[in-house]
Amino acid sequence: MDDLDRRILSILRRDARTPYTEIADRVGTSEGTVRNRVDRMTEEGVIERFTVTTRTGNVKAMIEISVEMNVNTDAVGQRMVEWEEVDFVWQVSGEEDVVLVVDAVDTRAVNELITKAREMDEVKSTKTRLILDERLG
Repeated sequence: MDDLDRRILSILRRDARTPYTEIADRVGTSEGTVRNRVDRMTEEGVIERFTVTTRTGNVKAMIEISVEMNVNTDAVGQRMVEWEEVDFVWQVSGEEDVVLVVDAVDTRAVNELITKAREMDEVKSTKTRLILDERLG
């Protein structure tokens, strides 16, 4: 990945629907070059998905999860990513092992996710933080 790839990615992170012609103008190259680079980065897995960020009025939260020793956190995360309200699953360092970023209809739905996580044999404890505001960086 070179500087041009990084500049293209920076634009797509803010708005994945930015037309390739606009990206080309902003980075100083041709539309074909942008298209080819995006295709290559998608094939190589650098770009995992194109997504939508919403302001639904829902409750967004981070559920931080500690698991027991000798637990495959990847396997735990793979199960949790299937939960409908989960936007992201991060494996992290520190006291917690997994962080879920969730978008739920209300605090009751967030609490149901916490309970669902705590009912898993591998889960030792949880901490939850409500997201009060978010900005694109």
